[in-house]
Amino acid sequence: MSNATEVKSVVLVHGGFVDGSGWEGVYHLLRKDGFDVTIVQNPTTSLADDVAATKRAIAAAPGKVILVGHSYGGVVVSEAGTDPKVAGVVYITAFAADAGESVASLIANPPPGAPVPPILPPVDGFLLLDKAKFADAFAGDVRPDQAAFMADSQVPWGLAALEGKVTVPAWKTKPSWYLVATDDRMIPPPAQREMAHRAGATTREVPGSHAVYVSNPRPVADIIEAAAIG
Repeated sequence: MSNATEVKSVVLVHGGFVDGSGWEGVYHLLRKDGFDVTIVQNPTTSLADDVAATKRAIAAAPGKVILVGHSYGGVVVSEAGTDPKVAGVVYITAFAADAGESVASLIANPPPGAPVPPILPPVDGFLLLDKAKFADAFAGDVRPDQAAFMADSQVPWGLAALEGKVTVPAWKTKPSWYLVATDDRMIPPPAQREMAHRAGATTREVPGSHAVYVSNPRPVADIIEAAAIG
């Protein structure tokens, strides 16, 4: 793509434990810069349900789409991004899964010394993070009152979503970008770099927590806009 064919539609896909409202800062920056922005509200009940919700958003967006996923949303966009309307896929400290991989498989063997996300035992097939440890693990650079709100407004994350496996990853056929958050305590930065390298993604790094899209939306919007230019 060239500047003359810049993509003007962006679809933002959130990850586990949160909803789409965390994208508000990124949304306003992209809108100010002339983009049509859709925020998917994943049910996070199963990968299939979340992919279906994302594909409905892609279908409704005008023209070609840059598809963006945060965290578990990376698995969703890896699966949904093969849609012909998707011009490129952007991973924001996300799981860039390969065929047959799921979040469950990607986190099964953490490197020695890596922080362990404070995921509580499942209840009725759903997961939550320990509220007392949420800020430190997920949102270390988010305003304390905002991080507390995120902890208290968690969306239960279904085991079927955690275990959902990608069939054909979009990054094998679509250009991809990856933003590494170097202070992430949910997905170790070395794992992010490895997934980005495997995907052949154009990679940028920024200091920030797993919730960098909330705490520092400008570099997130910048990499999305770079993908739109191609």
